[in-house]
Amino acid sequence: MSDNTTPLSESLHIVIAGNTNAGKSSLFNALFRNNVAVVSSAPGTTTDPVTRKIELSNLGPCSITDTAGLDDTTELGAQRIKKSHSRITTADLVLFATPANISLTEDEKTLLSELTKSKIPLIAIFTFDDKKDSEIFKQKENFFKNAGCKTAVFSSSKNTAEHVSKIYKLIEESDSKIARELTPVEGIVRPGSTVILVTPIDSAAPKGRLILPQIETLRDLLDHDCKAFVVKENGLESALKILKNPPDLVITDSQAFAQVAKILPPEQPLTSFSILFARKKGDFEYFMKSLSVLENFPDGGKVLIMEACAHHQKDDDIGTVKIPNIFKKKICAGGKSVTFEWSREIPENIKDCTLVIHCGACMITQKTMLERTSLLKSEGIPVINYGLFLAWANGLLPRAIEPVTKV
Repeated sequence: MSDNTTPLSESLHIVIAGNTNAGKSSLFNALFRNNVAVVSSAPGTTTDPVTRKIELSNLGPCSITDTAGLDDTTELGAQRIKKSHSRITTADLVLFATPANISLTEDEKTLLSELTKSKIPLIAIFTFDDKKDSEIFKQKENFFKNAGCKTAVFSSSKNTAEHVSKIYKLIEESDSKIARELTPVEGIVRPGSTVILVTPIDSAAPKGRLILPQIETLRDLLDHDCKAFVVKENGLESALKILKNPPDLVITDSQAFAQVAKILPPEQPLTSFSILFARKKGDFEYFMKSLSVLENFPDGGKVLIMEACAHHQKDDDIGTVKIPNIFKKKICAGGKSVTFEWSREIPENIKDCTLVIHCGACMITQKTMLERTSLLKSEGIPVINYGLFLAWANGLLPRAIEPVTKV
């Protein structure tokens, strides 16, 4: 059953990987019982990764991605391989497609070694089962089983439905090996907690909808049997008066930190959606260490502001307008100079950056965010997110992180 409502960032990512002409696209189509991907014997038929959503009973919302061959030698092969590797290294589960009639290649051995080192669970799928060579098949099966992999066979022309059923069974049996993200309030609240969500409706919010972190947090509170009150910033005071007792926690949009903090007593636990997502998506410990650069920002430093998704930028856009203006006011008031750059990907000149301020990462997976952070960390570049920066700028540290760090 397909799932068209859960965002890809909150789905388990299953990636089909292998060499060109390994039967990846035929497997992909069979898993969805539809011709989603183009199938051809010509090398390099699959160019950009193709993704489709599905709901699996044991795993919940998932996405399955068909990738280009890892031995693609066509004109754009190097770029395609790079994209494939990016999807593979951030996958929750890999379906390793390998022909049952062709001996194991060095590219396949390298991929298996990389996946084993990164501890990404995988299932070896022996394709072209109707053409398999018994001796080659036996050698490959032993090779993958010795590496601790579950195995299955697949043919697009013989016993396909039976094969697909077995593959899905193995996928669902992999549940215990898949590392899952924390939910927004996991470990922060308890059943019966009273939580107020302050959700300003700014110009960047989609018309008629709350933004994703707000939706996820609200649902997570309900899943934890909490009492959740949703208000705009101008309704916070009246909400506090209605409640007989102070709320256990107030969660606000980071852009409303200053207004909300003025209303709340100083002892009231307070955090933001973006800070919850800093814990959920990123390397929170490294984020915290990175905050120190704000106190000692060098003259002439460069700030890279990264966002994970494309959106129409308004005149008061948080990433291109608000954060740079606040940064200059707080840090450059004494005459320091700073330059800003904006990107959705890590640029080649990243070593020139003094600090990266990243969005809440609600539209990418934790693995993707951790991969970005790890690369920046290896270059010694501090990383924080929007919420942590705004908490610091409003003088709300450590208060705004205490609900998260006390877990």
